Amino acid sequence: MTILYLHGLESKLSAAKKEILEQYATVIAPDLDYKNNPDAVQEIYEAYKKEAIDYVMGSSMGGFAAYHLGLSFNKPVLLFNPALVKRSVPQNIPNFKTPSSGFGQVVVGGKDTVVDPADTLRFLGDRLKAGFNYRLHLRAEMSHRTPLEVFEEEVRGFFEYREIVR
Repeated sequence: MTILYLHGLESKLSAAKKEILEQYATVIAPDLDYKNNPDAVQEIYEAYKKEAIDYVMGSSMGGFAAYHLGLSFNKPVLLFNPALVKRSVPQNIPNFKTPSSGFGQVVVGGKDTVVDPADTLRFLGDRLKAGFNYRLHLRAEMSHRTPLEVFEEEVRGFFEYREIVR
């Protein structure tokens, strides 16, 4: 199995978080420059559309990209504080032909001051009405950065749930 992990703006997947993900699958974590590339989502799609990707995951800006790519690849997503509504740098949303309404687990930090949790919840409410099937985890104690122990817990829960529904 393979995870496509997309980091946030001005960040990278840490070695510790990569190690957690590698317990479940091979990890592909491209180095992305969202600031200088408003077509990053389209370029990720083109680069990996022929790869055997099983899951798409991301945080913040990477969560935004993972949301759209998960739908286009018809793969489950795990998103941490995804920048689904507003972003500090422009990103074009490709017009993918979406094969399904998608499945995802979305982790939202109640103390996030970078990505407004209220915006994320409104966006997800609209997607629910459109058929997007997701599990929502509200972490009141979490700010924008996902602590390692929360990351590990959420990843484990994501894969345990995926096993139950298979």
